[in-house]
Amino acid sequence: MTGRGESVLRVVDGVTLPARYRELLRPGTLVTGVDGRRRRLPRWFFEVPSWEAALETDLAPHFRVWELMNVDIREHELQRLHWPRYLPLAVGALAAVLEMVRVEVGTYVHVAANGGYRTPCHRLSEGASPHAWGTAANVYRIGDERLDDERTIAKYGKLVRALSPVVWTRPYGHARGETDDHLHLDLGFTVVAPHEAEDATETADAQEA
Repeated sequence: MTGRGESVLRVVDGVTLPARYRELLRPGTLVTGVDGRRRRLPRWFFEVPSWEAALETDLAPHFRVWELMNVDIREHELQRLHWPRYLPLAVGALAAVLEMVRVEVGTYVHVAANGGYRTPCHRLSEGASPHAWGTAANVYRIGDERLDDERTIAKYGKLVRALSPVVWTRPYGHARGETDDHLHLDLGFTVVAPHEAEDATETADAQEA
Protein backbone atom coordinates (compact mmCIF):
# COMPACT_ATOMS: atom_id res chain seq x y z
CA MET A 1 0.00 0.00 0.00
CA THR A 2 2.68 2.52 0.87
CA GLY A 3 4.29 3.87 -2.29
CA ARG A 4 2.47 1.19 -4.34
CA GLY A 5 4.67 -1.40 -2.63
CA GLU A 6 4.02 -3.95 0.06
CA SER A 7 1.57 -3.03 2.80
CA VAL A 8 3.00 -1.92 6.13
CA LEU A 9 -0.26 -2.87 7.83
CA ARG A 10 -0.27 -6.12 9.76
CA VAL A 11 -3.35 -8.34 9.43
CA VAL A 12 -4.65 -9.53 12.80
CA ASP A 13 -7.35 -11.87 14.05
CA GLY A 14 -9.55 -9.72 16.28
CA VAL A 15 -10.30 -12.53 18.72
CA THR A 16 -6.59 -12.66 19.66
CA LEU A 17 -6.39 -8.98 20.62
CA PRO A 18 -6.25 -7.79 24.24
CA ALA A 19 -9.60 -7.68 26.05
CA ARG A 20 -10.01 -3.89 25.77
CA TYR A 21 -9.81 -4.14 21.97
CA ARG A 22 -12.15 -7.12 21.82
CA GLU A 23 -14.69 -5.13 23.80
CA LEU A 24 -14.29 -2.22 21.37
CA LEU A 25 -14.34 -4.16 18.08
CA ARG A 26 -16.52 -7.13 19.10
CA PRO A 27 -14.89 -9.33 16.45
CA GLY A 28 -17.08 -12.08 15.02
CA THR A 29 -20.05 -11.34 17.27
CA LEU A 30 -23.67 -11.13 16.16
CA VAL A 31 -25.47 -7.79 16.27
CA THR A 32 -29.09 -6.97 15.50
CA GLY A 33 -29.92 -4.16 13.11
CA VAL A 34 -32.86 -1.77 13.24
CA ASP A 35 -34.51 -4.08 10.69
CA GLY A 36 -34.34 -6.97 13.15
CA ARG A 37 -31.82 -8.95 11.10
CA ARG A 38 -28.77 -10.40 12.83
CA ARG A 39 -25.37 -9.99 11.22
CA ARG A 40 -21.87 -10.97 12.26
CA LEU A 41 -19.24 -8.27 12.77
CA PRO A 42 -15.82 -8.53 11.09
CA ARG A 43 -13.18 -10.70 12.73
CA TRP A 44 -10.07 -9.78 10.71
CA PHE A 45 -8.47 -6.34 10.79
CA PHE A 46 -5.62 -4.22 9.51
CA GLU A 47 -3.54 -2.94 12.42
CA VAL A 48 -2.60 0.73 11.92
CA PRO A 49 0.45 1.41 14.11
CA SER A 50 0.54 5.23 14.04
CA TRP A 51 -0.93 8.39 12.60
CA GLU A 52 2.11 8.63 10.33
CA ALA A 53 1.28 5.21 8.89
CA ALA A 54 -2.35 6.26 8.39
CA LEU A 55 -1.24 9.39 6.53
CA GLU A 56 1.30 7.60 4.32
CA THR A 57 -0.34 4.25 3.55
CA ASP A 58 -2.40 3.85 0.38
CA LEU A 59 -5.59 1.80 0.29
CA ALA A 60 -6.00 2.79 -3.37
CA PRO A 61 -4.07 5.16 -5.65
CA HIS A 62 -6.06 8.21 -4.49
CA PHE A 63 -7.15 7.12 -1.00
CA ARG A 64 -5.07 6.72 2.10
CA VAL A 65 -5.86 4.96 5.36
CA TRP A 66 -6.58 8.11 7.37
CA GLU A 67 -9.45 9.10 5.07
CA LEU A 68 -11.49 6.07 6.10
CA MET A 69 -10.69 6.16 9.81
CA ASN A 70 -11.05 9.89 10.49
CA VAL A 71 -13.37 10.36 13.51
CA ASP A 72 -14.28 12.86 16.21
CA ILE A 73 -15.21 12.69 19.90
CA ARG A 74 -18.18 10.42 19.17
CA GLU A 75 -15.74 7.54 18.62
CA HIS A 76 -14.46 5.51 21.57
CA GLU A 77 -11.23 7.00 22.92
CA LEU A 78 -9.31 3.76 22.30
CA GLN A 79 -9.87 4.18 18.53
CA ARG A 80 -9.48 7.96 18.70
CA LEU A 81 -6.61 8.76 21.08
CA HIS A 82 -4.43 5.66 21.18
CA TRP A 83 -2.41 3.45 18.83
CA PRO A 84 -2.55 0.96 17.30
CA ARG A 85 -6.00 1.31 15.72
CA TYR A 86 -7.90 -1.21 13.67
CA LEU A 87 -9.77 -1.32 10.34
CA PRO A 88 -11.73 -4.32 8.98
CA LEU A 89 -10.11 -5.86 5.91
CA ALA A 90 -13.18 -5.02 3.80
CA VAL A 91 -12.11 -1.36 3.89
CA GLY A 92 -9.86 -2.30 0.98
CA ALA A 93 -12.91 -3.16 -1.14
CA LEU A 94 -14.53 0.13 -0.15
CA ALA A 95 -11.40 2.03 -1.19
CA ALA A 96 -11.46 0.24 -4.56
CA VAL A 97 -15.03 1.45 -5.17
CA LEU A 98 -14.14 4.99 -4.13
CA GLU A 99 -11.19 4.84 -6.52
CA MET A 100 -13.59 3.90 -9.34
CA VAL A 101 -15.66 6.97 -8.47
CA ARG A 102 -12.53 9.15 -8.35
CA VAL A 103 -11.45 7.98 -11.80
CA GLU A 104 -14.93 8.46 -13.24
CA VAL A 105 -15.40 12.03 -11.97
CA GLY A 106 -11.78 13.06 -12.52
CA THR A 107 -11.51 15.02 -9.29
CA TYR A 108 -11.22 14.65 -5.53
CA VAL A 109 -13.78 12.61 -3.58
CA HIS A 110 -14.03 13.78 0.03
CA VAL A 111 -15.19 11.44 2.82
CA ALA A 112 -16.66 13.13 5.91
CA ALA A 113 -15.30 12.75 9.43
CA ASN A 114 -17.08 9.72 10.94
CA GLY A 115 -17.98 8.85 7.34
CA GLY A 116 -15.74 5.79 7.01
CA TYR A 117 -15.13 3.03 9.55
CA ARG A 118 -16.83 3.34 12.94
CA THR A 119 -16.36 0.83 15.71
CA PRO A 120 -19.50 -0.76 17.20
CA CYS A 121 -18.91 1.55 20.21
CA HIS A 122 -19.16 4.76 18.14
CA ARG A 123 -22.08 6.93 19.24
CA LEU A 124 -23.47 6.89 15.70
CA SER A 125 -23.32 3.09 15.51
CA GLU A 126 -26.95 2.10 15.81
CA GLY A 127 -27.70 -1.58 15.42
CA ALA A 128 -25.85 -3.09 12.48
CA SER A 129 -24.50 -0.23 10.36
CA PRO A 130 -22.26 -1.05 7.37
CA HIS A 131 -19.87 1.57 8.80
CA ALA A 132 -18.96 -1.03 11.47
CA TRP A 133 -17.94 -3.41 8.68
CA GLY A 134 -15.69 -0.80 7.04
CA THR A 135 -17.83 -1.00 3.90
CA ALA A 136 -19.63 2.39 3.99
CA ALA A 137 -18.54 5.92 3.14
CA ASN A 138 -20.29 9.27 3.52
CA VAL A 139 -19.11 11.53 0.70
CA TYR A 140 -19.85 15.18 1.37
CA ARG A 141 -17.99 16.81 -1.53
CA ILE A 142 -16.78 15.88 -5.00
CA GLY A 143 -14.36 18.41 -6.42
CA ASP A 144 -15.88 21.80 -5.58
CA GLU A 145 -19.43 20.44 -5.53
CA ARG A 146 -21.11 19.88 -2.16
CA LEU A 147 -23.54 17.00 -1.91
CA ASP A 148 -26.21 18.71 0.18
CA ASP A 149 -29.29 18.90 -2.06
CA GLU A 150 -31.58 16.40 -3.74
CA ARG A 151 -30.35 16.99 -7.28
CA THR A 152 -26.66 16.55 -6.49
CA ILE A 153 -27.10 13.54 -4.20
CA ALA A 154 -29.34 11.84 -6.78
CA LYS A 155 -26.88 12.60 -9.59
CA TYR A 156 -23.88 11.08 -7.88
CA GLY A 157 -25.91 8.24 -6.42
CA LYS A 158 -26.91 7.22 -9.93
CA LEU A 159 -23.30 7.52 -11.11
CA VAL A 160 -21.98 5.34 -8.28
CA ARG A 161 -24.60 2.63 -8.78
CA ALA A 162 -23.81 2.53 -12.49
CA LEU A 163 -20.14 1.81 -11.73
CA SER A 164 -20.81 -1.36 -9.75
CA PRO A 165 -23.88 -3.53 -9.14
CA VAL A 166 -22.74 -4.29 -5.58
CA VAL A 167 -22.94 -0.65 -4.43
CA TRP A 168 -26.01 0.62 -2.59
CA THR A 169 -26.77 4.30 -1.92
CA ARG A 170 -29.21 5.96 0.43
CA PRO A 171 -31.96 8.06 -1.15
CA TYR A 172 -32.31 11.77 -0.48
CA GLY A 173 -34.60 12.71 2.38
CA HIS A 174 -34.86 13.55 6.06
CA ALA A 175 -36.19 10.30 7.51
CA ARG A 176 -34.35 7.29 8.93
CA GLY A 177 -32.46 5.57 6.16
CA GLU A 178 -32.26 8.74 4.06
CA THR A 179 -29.68 11.52 3.81
CA ASP A 180 -29.75 15.24 3.02
CA ASP A 181 -26.15 16.46 3.44
CA HIS A 182 -23.96 13.74 1.93
CA LEU A 183 -23.99 10.69 -0.32
CA HIS A 184 -23.97 7.45 1.64
CA LEU A 185 -22.65 4.48 -0.33
CA ASP A 186 -21.93 1.01 0.94
CA LEU A 187 -21.15 -2.58 -0.03
CA GLY A 188 -23.53 -4.11 2.49
CA PHE A 189 -22.19 -6.31 5.25
CA THR A 190 -19.16 -7.67 3.45
CA VAL A 191 -16.60 -9.58 5.51
CA VAL A 192 -13.09 -10.31 4.19
CA ALA A 193 -10.87 -13.03 5.65
CA PRO A 194 -7.21 -13.67 4.71
CA HIS A 195 -5.98 -16.92 3.19
CA GLU A 196 -4.65 -18.12 6.54
CA ALA A 197 -8.01 -17.65 8.27
CA GLU A 198 -9.67 -20.57 9.97
CA ASP A 199 -13.21 -21.66 9.10
CA ALA A 200 -15.31 -18.48 9.05
CA THR A 201 -17.98 -20.25 11.10
CA GLU A 202 -15.57 -20.49 14.04
CA THR A 203 -16.47 -17.21 15.64
CA ALA A 204 -15.85 -15.28 18.79
CA ASP A 205 -19.27 -16.42 19.99
CA ALA A 206 -18.24 -20.03 19.70
CA GLN A 207 -14.95 -19.44 21.47
CA GLU A 208 -16.67 -17.67 24.34
CA ALA A 209 -19.35 -20.35 24.76
